[in-house]
Amino acid sequence: MPELKILAISGSLRSASYNGALVRAAQKFAPGDLTVEIYEGLRDIPLYDQDLDTATPPAAVADLRRRITEADGLFIATPEYNYGIPGPLKNALDWASTPGLNSSLTRKPIALAGAAPSNFGTVRAQLSLRQLFLWTDSQVVGKPELQIFRAHERFDEAGNLTDESTIELLRGLLDALAARIRDSKAVQAA
Repeated sequence: MPELKILAISGSLRSASYNGALVRAAQKFAPGDLTVEIYEGLRDIPLYDQDLDTATPPAAVADLRRRITEADGLFIATPEYNYGIPGPLKNALDWASTPGLNSSLTRKPIALAGAAPSNFGTVRAQLSLRQLFLWTDSQVVGKPELQIFRAHERFDEAGNLTDESTIELLRGLLDALAARIRDSKAVQAA
């Protein structure tokens, strides 16, 4: 089977975030046929401004769109802020969602995950993302769900994912993303 390229995005800007650690874990524990590239330009994306959303958007936006388009799928790890997704992630996805039916997110296979120190993990943030991706007609993986609660118990002080059951769930989610990508490619080829 050909290798698949995944772009992993952490919705957190914090350098020691659990979600940054989660995208690194996705890179480390990805099946052999997946290459996970970590996107680190979230901080550089300007606030969405339709006046700037032209044929020549800001460089950081053009780079994000290009990298999403070139990837076979996305892996998004989001924290939860005030029962929703953080502003920088929403902003990046707003830029990526244009132009309309031809955006870099249209029909893109996407896996969602998230880590938080609370007892509820990122359930509500992931629901917000699922709703957003309905608009873009993205292909969000439904199962397995990966909502890492009490993240401080699952990562060590260096940011390594150490909890075996969480590692297995992460592998299962990445396998499901790979399957969704292959199914999508088969439909496009038919």
